[in-house]
Amino acid sequence: MNEFSRNVHRAVQQIPKGKVASYGTVAFLAGKPRAARGVGFVLHRNDDSDVTPCHRVVFKDGSLCAGYIFGGPGAQRQKLESEGVRFLPDGRVDMEHCGWWGPDGD
Repeated sequence: MNEFSRNVHRAVQQIPKGKVASYGTVAFLAGKPRAARGVGFVLHRNDDSDVTPCHRVVFKDGSLCAGYIFGGPGAQRQKLESEGVRFLPDGRVDMEHCGWWGPDGD
């Protein structure tokens, strides 16, 4: 695993239950603020969602990823709801209440 991948995993492991972070926030925390897409590639290879809770990473508008590796967006939403994440009527995460911007910007 390269340094960026390790940093992505570390950043995602910090996201508290009941909160979500955007791919861009994770990229910033991993040291490459313009690498949001790279975060997606790293998390797609995540093989242990208990250690690295990639279900807590969403698009910046709160949308869920259609290709969520552990069962699609329905499974991702179910996991988030079980942690107390709130959703808007259109199906996006309520980023105002549930967004996490890093350990110093919660």
